[in-house]
Amino acid sequence: MIKAVIFDLDGTLLNRDASVKQFIANQYDRFYHQLHSINRLDYLNRFIELEQRGYVWKDKVYQQLVQEFSIEISWEVSLQDYIAHFHSHCIPFAHLHEMLDELKQRNIRLAIITNGFGQFQMDNIHALGIAHYFDDILVSEWEKMKKPQPEIFYRALKQLNVHPEESIYVGDHPVNDIEGAQRVGMKTIWKRDPYFGSVTTPYIIDDLDEVIHIVDTINESQSSLL
Repeated sequence: MIKAVIFDLDGTLLNRDASVKQFIANQYDRFYHQLHSINRLDYLNRFIELEQRGYVWKDKVYQQLVQEFSIEISWEVSLQDYIAHFHSHCIPFAHLHEMLDELKQRNIRLAIITNGFGQFQMDNIHALGIAHYFDDILVSEWEKMKKPQPEIFYRALKQLNVHPEESIYVGDHPVNDIEGAQRVGMKTIWKRDPYFGSVTTPYIIDDLDEVIHIVDTINESQSSLL
């Protein structure tokens, strides 16, 4: 029986692509007097290209932008603006709250395991208005370990007091999320992302509300065997 569902954050609960586009457009407008000589679309597209969906931290991104576009604003100022304002642009995937409500009604324990900086990720979680749903939230900076290391999955399972086979991990990254969780014996759901091609796992979703059906299907099949 499934007793716990553990989620990734970026690309799974948080629509990171949409959030980044909204943020960088807003940042361009805030710094318009310093950036107006740069084509707006060129700036937005280059930022998105350089940051590689969050896998390149923004200090490197802003340093490169300053160099390429001869920007008068220092990269440090732009970085601090990102840290201070990104959470104001967090966009959830559809049916996020409805899905979490349904899982809680089924007495499913919930957690997040996310790679990233602690306070930054917590600010994003609070911005989505979902912190209260979770029994535990593990952020790699604070845990001193990160996905796909098995230890971070085991730590979450221990704190939820469930066995790996009683849990499902939901994520978008083929290695950090799916392979990492599978290695410790968890069931996995891939939140489909064309960027990563295809992933080997029995359960693939395009919408978060599909998580409910998968949990119910697994639990019903287990009940029929008892």
